[in-house]
Amino acid sequence: MKRIMFVCHGNICRSPMAEYVLKDLLKKAGREEEFVVASSAVSAEEIWGEVGNPVYPPVKRLLAGLGITCEEKRVTQLRFEDGDRYDLFLCMDDSNLIKARRILGAKNAAKCQKALELVGESRDVADPWYTRDFEASYRDVLRVCEKLLER
Repeated sequence: MKRIMFVCHGNICRSPMAEYVLKDLLKKAGREEEFVVASSAVSAEEIWGEVGNPVYPPVKRLLAGLGITCEEKRVTQLRFEDGDRYDLFLCMDDSNLIKARRILGAKNAAKCQKALELVGESRDVADPWYTRDFEASYRDVLRVCEKLLER
């Protein structure tokens, strides 16, 4: 079983989008039993006490328009222990990559890479928090998820 964790800054936009897009693709392909897919944040900004915030409403709407629900998702923070629980950490940008490697430690740092490297690009996944272009983020995420499924 392959265990994949998507990582972004707050776990409210890009990483949960990727988590739920991949889960949907796996389900449609009848391969959901082959993978464990999750997402997390490198920051705690979206966590209040013991409860993480839900997925950002524009991301929820985009996913709902595709027939994908993420209602149960709450922000979770990447933890050192995740390094032993997951095989691959796909980070949405350079900053996430640096922070994820720091959190996971030297033993598991090599499991981290930028998500778009899977499709031969070194750039960041478009961040809709700043660009407000959720479709561009979705296109990036979809390419990554389709490549994972292909592999």
